Amino acid sequence: MRQLVRSGAALTLVLAVGCSAAGGESSARNEAGERTVVTSCGRELSFAEPPERAVTLDQSSTETLLELGLADRMAGTSYAKTEVAREYRDAYEKVPVLSPDVLTGEQLRAAAPDVVVSSFSDLYSRDRVGTREELEAVGLPSYVSAVDCPERAGPDTTVFDLLLEDYENLGRIFGVEDRAAELSERQRAAVAEAEAAAAGGDAAEGPTVVWLYSVYNGVPYVAGRGGMPSEMSRLVGARNAFDDIDEDWPEVSWEAIADRDPDVIVVGDLSERGAPGDSADEKRAMMREDPVVSKLTAVREDHLIEVPGIEMDPSVRTVNTLRLLVEGMRELGHVG
Repeated sequence: MRQLVRSGAALTLVLAVGCSAAGGESSARNEAGERTVVTSCGRELSFAEPPERAVTLDQSSTETLLELGLADRMAGTSYAKTEVAREYRDAYEKVPVLSPDVLTGEQLRAAAPDVVVSSFSDLYSRDRVGTREELEAVGLPSYVSAVDCPERAGPDTTVFDLLLEDYENLGRIFGVEDRAAELSERQRAAVAEAEAAAAGGDAAEGPTVVWLYSVYNGVPYVAGRGGMPSEMSRLVGARNAFDDIDEDWPEVSWEAIADRDPDVIVVGDLSERGAPGDSADEKRAMMREDPVVSKLTAVREDHLIEVPGIEMDPSVRTVNTLRLLVEGMRELGHVG
């Protein structure tokens, strides 16, 4: 991957065409004569008017903007791990795919964006599109999902709360507050439905769940503490079996999974990504062939719940996996 030129001066090429809504005092004002200001992971972003040329750095941020009806204001997308969800495909076809992989600074400059949106702060680096500081220096605002900086949130703030904060911020930035509010309302309803199914059950006393995301070279990667799987488990009165590991997706062993002896295993399907061990069927086969894991009750009695792997990460689609979790746990007798 080509490394981004490190000097701030070279980055001025980003603004060569049609940028930027976050320019200086000479920029046009919105109808109320005020700039729209939001805070993203500790950085203040200011807009004189809604952006018209957004670039997204990952699939989750792409699908969020599509859900908000912003396809006509997207100058490009990148880094899709799987096929875009069916409900977004028609809109997605209208947006240029700048790269199927991680975007480079050169590709970003060619798109001449007026805002960059990402779910992950590590996509802003010198060897990728440039740091947020570099982009800010040339007047290009960069948004990072609130989910990626939970340390800035209050102690009782959940991962879903942070997702809803993203919808609110993006609604304000793009001037689609009503759409963002409707999206938040629908997702709050899905969360409330999951909590109601648990009927106030104590997660500490409830069933344990292993969230199996991927298997690379025969080694399983599972959900650790603090991410969306832990929150979804809590909502249905269950507990993530690897909540004692302070990583989003730690590498473990099949023996470690067996030691936790989970009541339920949630299996992520990443078959569209195409790497060995990505599909749910491959993961099921590995568990049934492993001499230790195959003896677990969850495996022998097929207490497995299959979900789209990409929905294990926080995104506009995660509520779908939350519903699948509720349905699966209900079938297994763990929720009402």
